[in-house]
Amino acid sequence: MTGSRRPRYHKRARGSAVTKSELIDAVAEKGGMTRRRAEQTVNAIFASMAESLVRGDRIEIRGFGSFKTKHYDGYVGRNPKTGQPIDVPPKVLPVFKVGRALRERLADEE
Repeated sequence: MTGSRRPRYHKRARGSAVTKSELIDAVAEKGGMTRRRAEQTVNAIFASMAESLVRGDRIEIRGFGSFKTKHYDGYVGRNPKTGQPIDVPPKVLPVFKVGRALRERLADEE
């Protein structure tokens, strides 16, 4: 990045979402790399994480948190409009658990 160019990402209001594009811009600036290289890096990290979760592996990032999958059994639910029973199939969902260091850092921000 040249000195006259402003970063593409900016400070956001608390509670707003950071987009993938803004994350790539931040990685490029903080890592001192081109945006294209930062995009490849971010995509590789996300792809590796997704592949690990699909295999059923747990991902642990010290100081940040951990990702794992949780298996939910199927059950019989009810349609709220008609009251008819509906079979809800079993599912597997990703779960994130915040790490202690990040939890403490967030608590200090309040």
